Amino acid sequence: QVQLVESGGGLVQAGGSLRLSCAASGSIFRFNTMGWYRQGPGKQRELVAAITTGGTTKYADAVKGRFTISRDNAKNTVYLQMNSLKPEDTAVYYCNARRWSNARFNNYWGQGTQVTVSS
Repeated sequence: QVQLVESGGGLVQAGGSLRLSCAASGSIFRFNTMGWYRQGPGKQRELVAAITTGGTTKYADAVKGRFTISRDNAKNTVYLQMNSLKPEDTAVYYCNARRWSNARFNNYWGQGTQVTVSS
């Protein structure tokens, strides 16, 4: 049973910062990739940032230079540092863990944390 618990969301003014945390039950080395997705009002869920076991990162164009994903393997936790926040960053942010098993990728999701950026 994989559990991912997000925290750190909230209300912030434009230009502010937030740090999201995703704590996994057990070692995050089990997962090929961990990442953050978001779903804004009336929008589809989209990838924000991802990080592999080896530390390779990937970012959506909309957040490059503002957001940073990182991982603390000792704490089984992945972080998303969000700076220079904009109203369009308002969304529910979901932690994702992806693992190759039984000849396919298996995805696991957290419950989501709300981020609201006011103008």
